[in-house]
Amino acid sequence: MSRRVVRQSKFRHVFGQPVKADQMYEDIRVSKVTWDSSFCAVNPKFVAIIVESGGGGAFMVLPLAKTGRVDKNHPLVTGHTAPVLDIDWCPHNDNVIASASEDTTVMVWQIPDYVPTRNITEPIVTLEGHSKRVGIITWHPTARNVLLSAGGDNLLILWNVGTGEMLLTLDDMHSDLIYNVCWNRTGSLLVTTCKDKHVRVIDPRKQQVVAERFAPHEGMRPMRAVFTREGHIFTTGFTRMSQRELGLWDPENFEEPIALQEMDTSNGVLLPFYDPDSSIVYLCGKGDSSIRYFEITAEAPYVHYLSTYSSKEPQRGMGFMPKRGLDVSKCEIARFFKLHERKCEPIVMTVPRKSDLFQDDLYPDTPGPEPALEAAEWLAGQDAEPVLVSLRDGYVPVKNRELKVTRKNILDNKPPVGPRRSHSTCDANFSRPGLEDLLEEIRSLRQTVQAQEKRISDLENKLCKFTNGTA
Repeated sequence: MSRRVVRQSKFRHVFGQPVKADQMYEDIRVSKVTWDSSFCAVNPKFVAIIVESGGGGAFMVLPLAKTGRVDKNHPLVTGHTAPVLDIDWCPHNDNVIASASEDTTVMVWQIPDYVPTRNITEPIVTLEGHSKRVGIITWHPTARNVLLSAGGDNLLILWNVGTGEMLLTLDDMHSDLIYNVCWNRTGSLLVTTCKDKHVRVIDPRKQQVVAERFAPHEGMRPMRAVFTREGHIFTTGFTRMSQRELGLWDPENFEEPIALQEMDTSNGVLLPFYDPDSSIVYLCGKGDSSIRYFEITAEAPYVHYLSTYSSKEPQRGMGFMPKRGLDVSKCEIARFFKLHERKCEPIVMTVPRKSDLFQDDLYPDTPGPEPALEAAEWLAGQDAEPVLVSLRDGYVPVKNRELKVTRKNILDNKPPVGPRRSHSTCDANFSRPGLEDLLEEIRSLRQTVQAQEKRISDLENKLCKFTNGTA
């Protein structure tokens, strides 16, 4: 008589729990735009949320520690002229975030460590190249300053944010609206899902589709796809009967799924968040009030259901913290930032352990903020694994460098030699050194204004503490 052996896994008991009420972010008017992005992006310093705003598009950036009720006059990031559809923090600089909008542009912003006193309206760089709204942006995982955007014009554009230039334009690959884009671990390949029901694996530098599968899920509703650490592709979609479904595929053999499972009959699009360190994928449906999670392994049935975190209220969007932002002393293996209509609620996923010691098996070395390649090296054909850091003593961030955009100077293109004019006083006054002095003075004034803003902000915080203390 055979006994059923219980599968061994250190993640069989993963528990999700919301934080206490005073650790939430309250009074936030979360965007009501009908677009299936997560509306929230987090990193070890900040949480950014796309919000409702009159006359354009905006998102809010809050320091992680600034919990509680958000001041209704809290500064916003307001450069777009139409709603913001997607935001993504740079993996190599915790103070840099990109935003994509219905106004057809992508903007990249430098967020100061202190809370500014006014709205941030000046991006470091504006990237213009799409002819329709831009709904998806995602940073390259290993190359510095490489950003991908996907628009309603069915185009994928890769940018070098450091120079503000287009690196590559991938057209004629998608015949309809692109639903999502995901890089593989080294950033050598992309996987995309599209309204034409195709999942495509693309080599962006060769500008070709290297693998393709029509209708991995037969339903008409939107699909999502992410790369796993092993190079397989995990997909979510709908059956012909509108049941939600998940699948695992090998792009080398795209015809037969490694695994295909039906889930339920809810109609919210499932957003997959994949953690390569633990091989756990978390599925958060828009409008659901639960997070389901599965472990992907090399043994059948390959996608193992672990558990479900349930709550009462549906989620409008979801942010997923990178591994180096977690609290290793509490055996935290994931943290979500769930958006409600008027607040953002952190949800902590932990693996209970009796020991207080660092748990090596839960925390393998994880990608850190140091890029492995420069944009030009990646474009020339180099690939590299992410530069890993240890979480043994909790991750201590390095001081971030300021992102500087160095545009190619059109003045460097020398004009053709012709008959010379006499050197007028006007020309003399507008010589290059004069221009550089002026720019230096503007830079200096900007730094002075920022320093004063920080001082005012610090004094206001002290005054708040003082008045709270005496109240």
